[in-house]
Amino acid sequence: MQKWFWLFVCLLGLALPAQAASLPDFTEIVDKQGAAVVNITTLQEARRGNRRSLPGHDEMFEFFRRFMPPEGERFMPPRQGQGSGFIISSDGYILTNAHVVDAADDVVVKLNDRREFRAKVIGADKRTDVALIKIEAQNLPKVAIGDPDKLKVGEWVLAIGAPFGFENSATAGIVSAKGRSLPQENYVPFIQTDVAVNPGNSGGPLFNLKGEVVGINSQIISRSGGYMGLSFAIPIDVAIDVAEQLKGKGRIERGRLGVLIQEVTADLAESYGLDKPRGALIADVEPDSPAEKAGLQSGDIVLSFDGKPVNSSIDLPRLVGATKPGTRANLQVWRKGQVQQIPITVAQLVEEKVATAEAGSKQPNRAGLVVSELSAEQKRQLGIRAGVLVEDASGAAARAGIQPGDIILAVSSRPVNSARELAQLLNQAGRRIVALQVRRGEGVVIVPLRLEP
Repeated sequence: MQKWFWLFVCLLGLALPAQAASLPDFTEIVDKQGAAVVNITTLQEARRGNRRSLPGHDEMFEFFRRFMPPEGERFMPPRQGQGSGFIISSDGYILTNAHVVDAADDVVVKLNDRREFRAKVIGADKRTDVALIKIEAQNLPKVAIGDPDKLKVGEWVLAIGAPFGFENSATAGIVSAKGRSLPQENYVPFIQTDVAVNPGNSGGPLFNLKGEVVGINSQIISRSGGYMGLSFAIPIDVAIDVAEQLKGKGRIERGRLGVLIQEVTADLAESYGLDKPRGALIADVEPDSPAEKAGLQSGDIVLSFDGKPVNSSIDLPRLVGATKPGTRANLQVWRKGQVQQIPITVAQLVEEKVATAEAGSKQPNRAGLVVSELSAEQKRQLGIRAGVLVEDASGAAARAGIQPGDIILAVSSRPVNSARELAQLLNQAGRRIVALQVRRGEGVVIVPLRLEP
């Protein structure tokens, strides 16, 4: 018995080094790629405003205030935030999360060598949570870009970032799943990992064992607010596509069909005579949309889009969104027990927020307004012919009492339909005070706006 015991101990001793040798060594990745990872600090200045009244100190304000219900003043103290990012080009372009730089008045980037730079936000896309920022520097270290499609579940990955402000922290884990869909996130097939990610890691890179970036660490699911084993990263190919559009066009173009869809359950598949639950069930078709023009109907089940299978309802928005507006595509649709081929021309999706360099800068336009455009259907429902929706107000706009949710109808009686039109009208204004026609709730008010010189 003792002989067998010592034999077992010897075999165990031989096995341990082999097992230890199979574990990954991340030191080389940290040494080579860590220099391209940056720490991002943001500051949102203190703002003072009023939810329903228009604060001010001139006679014009006193005149307008008589016609508006009084309400207490609100004060938003300065806010500081932290996140991570990584350099994708030696001339200073950096990728991070949109929520890291959202509403920031100042963005400061700290490099691995302790140098600090004030960054310019080139653009941000809330739908994918990707932002592109730029610092004025040359010959910077940059990351290597990998292919997230080649990632396998169970593969080792590494995150580098600044959790809770602890710069250049490295954490490792495995890929838990691919193609995950999260609530309100229809355009990103997330990479799920068990890498420890905490506040401050947002915007940092996710590396594979080759030292290539395969994703941007974006969010976690947690009951405590800290890491609980569920981390999600944006695939780097999605982020690079967004960054190239922001850099080249200043905006994101996405395709749109104009349908309301839902998941095909086992019961629905049986009721429609489908062999198994798959596809995207069309619950409703928007009037005057590409879907209506193509003849799509409520009850149709989309099985593929332009030759690419739609296995789940979450697949369709991603495929359509990645299609260039104006493209002619082919839908394979299950209708009344038969497969039909339906050609359709993809339209352009109107973005919730204009993703331009102005939208992320310290002063989005001369008045400090960030606005999004309204679709024809939204204008029809609101009963207006023109207007842009206020997403954020700072500077002169905030002092005038403009607030998110307001709709700017006109500037000095000239209708406004886009962020570009608004910026042009404000820049062309010869007076220091212009009159904004604003829809707030069910009413319309004229707001005097004192412009900066």
